[in-house]
Amino acid sequence: MRSRAMVAAVVLGAMLIGGTALPALAKDGDVIRQGACSGRGDWKLKLSEDNGRIEVEYEVDQNRVGDAWRVRVRHDRDLVFAGKRRTRAPSGSFSVRLLQRNRAGDDVFRGRAVNLRTGEVCGGKAVWTT
Repeated sequence: MRSRAMVAAVVLGAMLIGGTALPALAKDGDVIRQGACSGRGDWKLKLSEDNGRIEVEYEVDQNRVGDAWRVRVRHDRDLVFAGKRRTRAPSGSFSVRLLQRNRAGDDVFRGRAVNLRTGEVCGGKAVWTT
């Protein structure tokens, strides 16, 4: 019983440390949106300023290595990426990184990924406001 309590305390401590360390990875002004997929996976869409352009990072993490995904990223309504990605070790995730021109007004980015093995769908949007 005592070892279970110790393991639980260590896990909780690691989660708290990890949870507080994640925001430090984001720069001031970054836009980060994340959510759950239709299955076990999670998605994240991060927008950052990069020399007057917008760096877009769309990531899907399903904790399973080797699955193929069909991925699309849109900037406003324009398709700016369409391709396949495969989840990789050690985390069972993939990401797509793009640099996009900062258009007049708000820039709306949407990421969508479909697992070709299971049909799981991940998707979300983030808005870059200037």
